[in-house]
Amino acid sequence: MHAHICTVVEILHKALPDDLRATNPLPGMRPLADDQWLRVDDAYPAQMSYRRKLLRRRRDEVLWQSDVALEAIAELSDRVCEKLPSLGFSITSGAIVCPDGEAIERDADGPLAVLGQSIQEDICILQKDGDEHLLSAALLCFPASWTLAEKAGRPLSVIHAPVQGYTVDIAKRVQRMFNAVRPEQPLWRNNMLGYTDPDLFQPRAENDPARQADPVDVAPFVRAERQCILRLPKSDALVFTIHSYVVRAE
Repeated sequence: MHAHICTVVEILHKALPDDLRATNPLPGMRPLADDQWLRVDDAYPAQMSYRRKLLRRRRDEVLWQSDVALEAIAELSDRVCEKLPSLGFSITSGAIVCPDGEAIERDADGPLAVLGQSIQEDICILQKDGDEHLLSAALLCFPASWTLAEKAGRPLSVIHAPVQGYTVDIAKRVQRMFNAVRPEQPLWRNNMLGYTDPDLFQPRAENDPARQADPVDVAPFVRAERQCILRLPKSDALVFTIHSYVVRAE
């Protein structure tokens, strides 16, 4: 079992959104409206308090970026800030004022860390290198049984190698799909996992025997992820966002 910041942190949603109650086989991507890849929900205050704490205390575990990603990170930051006012945020010249009342100074930290303290989504930035997309930066406060350290700088096929059911054929289909993502047409999918422990911060190494999640039908908690993919038009980078939900199984 991983070491928590303190005891087990239980942050639960009141219910799963209707669109996350069923899952499709891999890769299971569907079109998404351009203004729907960010969400604010009932767990926002508690999740954001936890995210900010993780960034203060375990920054090296939850944030990583390479120099090649800096242009894409800046472009993503601008794009997110364009969307935030419609979600209950206020943007001033120097800060992002969040729905929970916290003001995050935009110049006090790097733009990826600022996003991590403002929005509920985890962020992975992927950039093309040869035939595959590589993970060039990530803000991952809520890993579901994986670690950023093992994925940083790796191609998609290596990142997904431990995923159950992720065959060579699916890997090729996913890469073709990533190649075809258009800036004007984001995509999304969802998954559902069973967990004994409701903590959102669940980093586990690939060789950890406890890495596999519990069956959804017997676990006391259900964890669902809403995963979106969008292409940034200037840098041509892909952004993979993860919005995490945890509910009691009943």
